[in-house]
Amino acid sequence: MKYTTQMDAARKGIITEAMKIVAKKENIEVEKLRSLIAEGKVVIPANKNHKSLSPEGVGEGLRTKINVNLGISKDCCNFEMELDKVRTAIAMKAEAIMDLSNYGKTEGLRKRIVDISTAMLGTVPMYDAIGFWDKELKDITVDEFFNVVEKHGQDGVDFITIHAGLNRETARVVKDNPRLTHIVSRGGSLLFAWMELNNKENPFYEHFDRLLDICEKYDITISLGDACRPGSVHDATDASQIKELITLGELTKRAWARNVQVMIEGPGHMPLNEIKANMLMEKKLCHGAPFYVLGPLVTDIAPGYDHITSAIGGAIAASSGADFLCYVTPAEHLRLPNLEDMKEGIIATKIAAHAADITKGIKGAIAWDNSMSKARADLNWDKMFELAIDPEKAKRYRAESSPEHAETCTMCGKMCSMRTMKKILNHEELAL
Repeated sequence: MKYTTQMDAARKGIITEAMKIVAKKENIEVEKLRSLIAEGKVVIPANKNHKSLSPEGVGEGLRTKINVNLGISKDCCNFEMELDKVRTAIAMKAEAIMDLSNYGKTEGLRKRIVDISTAMLGTVPMYDAIGFWDKELKDITVDEFFNVVEKHGQDGVDFITIHAGLNRETARVVKDNPRLTHIVSRGGSLLFAWMELNNKENPFYEHFDRLLDICEKYDITISLGDACRPGSVHDATDASQIKELITLGELTKRAWARNVQVMIEGPGHMPLNEIKANMLMEKKLCHGAPFYVLGPLVTDIAPGYDHITSAIGGAIAASSGADFLCYVTPAEHLRLPNLEDMKEGIIATKIAAHAADITKGIKGAIAWDNSMSKARADLNWDKMFELAIDPEKAKRYRAESSPEHAETCTMCGKMCSMRTMKKILNHEELAL
């Protein structure tokens, strides 16, 4: 039996190869996975043209996934550095990469990423439109916007961020309800500007069915972008954000009617006490579609440390229902991240995701922690390094400060509680 998308297959009762791979990775029954995809509660972003992909599932009951942003800008235009980031992100087991290149002709870089990436690849076609057509934003036509989306589909992009919820009505709400940080979404601000400059409706909202045609053709998952995500804790959960979210819920149902997979993007910056309610609201308004969040960053005062502010919010968000965390690096708000920034962002986000998976009761999540605890109790350093989320750093720290007694560390030495308990319980002599 033929099918067009993973959702179409799931609704026809077909178990695809991608479903089998994801079910094995997640240690769940493939029939259960198929049912969740059919309902729209899980997506498998897997463009038909992405041949190197190792599929991953995002959504209800699955491990929390993480995304790594990279890509060139006018000020930092080094393809090879970005490809090094791709290879490093894959080695560090990031499940997704977004190429957010926003300068010049990016097709070559995008195709190289598709060729080497086992991780799913996302893009924001709006970023590429200006460089692709080499013209001013105001002068880009509706057809030209959609031609860029088609090109990303041809190139093998698995999911695309499209800010279709920022229609003329939402734009009016933005203008009537001033914010401290206005619209901080790059793609959202460009669309807002295009709409204002041309006095026209958002082309991706007005011609949403045309977008669905492209997504169905290549099995691209739409990541419905949050143009009005809060860019400061002051702007969180305001009228603009909620208005757009309602529209995204409506667009979700239209996409599902065409068997197109959907994720919803969310905040942004947000106080701790608002995160749980926002996760619940998204799931309600968007009918259980997977939720993809940037952070959220829980305070605005930590440039240089925003991987930490993001990890705090991400752990709460994911434990409260978010399914997919976009990493944030220490360079956020300051500059394009380098390779070391990227590594720090990945580790911080992986910690947040795993902490949430323990809370969610994801099968096997806490077993990792239990194994680490057992290794610590046994003073088995090799096993501790093997289990560490960042073995390289753990080994380096250990090597930089050598203890008198190899079984201990330089924090406690022979007073190590693990050493004391191990010897006493084993009826061994305890010499301090």
